[in-house]
Amino acid sequence: MDILIDKGVCIGAGQCALTAPDVFTQDDDGFSELVPGREDGAGSPLVREAARACPVSAIKVAP
Repeated sequence: MDILIDKGVCIGAGQCALTAPDVFTQDDDGFSELVPGREDGAGSPLVREAARACPVSAIKVAP
């Protein structure tokens, strides 16, 4: 599974990190980023839910 975070769209709401904290975190500026080593999101059933929870649709998930 490929996870793309559009940093130009992200507003730092943090819903992704709250929904799937094993895959998403926030950088020093508060914007979404992937937890190191979890770039593929494998094993987390919440990745797609985190993408849906993003209020600005900054996260895209492809199989």
